Amino acid sequence: MRMGRWARLLLVGIPLIAGCKGFWDPVSSSSTTTTTTTLSSGYFFILDTATSQLISYHIVSGALTQVASYAVESTPIAMAVAPNGYFLYVSTTSGIYVYTISSGVLTQGNPSSAITSDLATAMRVDSSDSWLVESSGLGYINAIPINPTTGALNGSPQQVALSATTVNQLVFSANNAYVFAALGSSGTMEFSFKSSSSSTPLGSSATASIGLKGLSALSVAVDPSDRLVYVGETAATSGSNSGGLRAFSLNVSTGVLSEISVSPLSSGGLGPYSILPKSTGDYVYVANWTGQSSSGNITSFEITASGSSYTLTKLSSTAATGIRPMSLAEDSTGDFVLAVCSGGSPYFDAYIFDSTTAGQLDTTLTSSSYAAASVVAVP
Repeated sequence: MRMGRWARLLLVGIPLIAGCKGFWDPVSSSSTTTTTTTLSSGYFFILDTATSQLISYHIVSGALTQVASYAVESTPIAMAVAPNGYFLYVSTTSGIYVYTISSGVLTQGNPSSAITSDLATAMRVDSSDSWLVESSGLGYINAIPINPTTGALNGSPQQVALSATTVNQLVFSANNAYVFAALGSSGTMEFSFKSSSSSTPLGSSATASIGLKGLSALSVAVDPSDRLVYVGETAATSGSNSGGLRAFSLNVSTGVLSEISVSPLSSGGLGPYSILPKSTGDYVYVANWTGQSSSGNITSFEITASGSSYTLTKLSSTAATGIRPMSLAEDSTGDFVLAVCSGGSPYFDAYIFDSTTAGQLDTTLTSSSYAAASVVAVP
């Protein structure tokens, strides 16, 4: 019964493509800037919802190069890569499976069995590579102990109640001490996290919550130095594009959050579905829907600090995406930002950083060969 429910939701929510046309499509003319590159990337993975495949890629001297493709057990839902770069977890309508990673090549582990029957809609691995935290949208968050050497199940999971059944995203703080969950119309919740605990790393309940200024919390992200926590909400600002990016300073000792003075800012669209803080900490990128059937965009914000006070400034240019952008990732070299869009036109974009305008994204590669739902990069 649960499998049928998720299969129906995925088929309704993510349009499928018929067949597979030539891999390379012309770069969209609506991008602010398009350019070629000779840079190479680290490895990354894309879920193809049309054929239930997992595809491994890297960019070699400016050309997108497929490493391999793999059939997953059933309809894929979400992915998470371990910070050590050794394991990839894939949630499907048959449960969560683990794969080992070697130079972009995947081998199914555990051995070829699901580590849990949960149908996770959101999941992340903590920085100790010992816990997979996930939620299947049934009103709970689960901490699953995993073996940092094999990636397999390593004990009994902990289950903690949530205030909602919708879980759009989960994220760890950089110091691994907190977990944040974007819960749609129930706002965003914060949990303390102790990876050293053998059975209850999440404690017994949430430690704090962020009430809504908009209608729904779609995305959440944390600054790489734990300075700021970002939340993307619908209808959080005024105007025709009312999606909002909210920013909170984080006290790393206590977990206390304080919304900064300029928050919320217009994210540049209606639905801010993905937030990507750059690894260098000086910019944050927000992928926005602008409608069900229109091209989306990525809005860039510069982060400046004065002591312990922070300001976000929106850059004047945005980068065009396909329809309904869902997922952003930065590759391990820090040279590429990767985006996938559930509505296609195109399904995949790769961007590099503009050589003259700091923080600006320039489109360099696109593809419409796969009905991409999610992208993750190997650290």
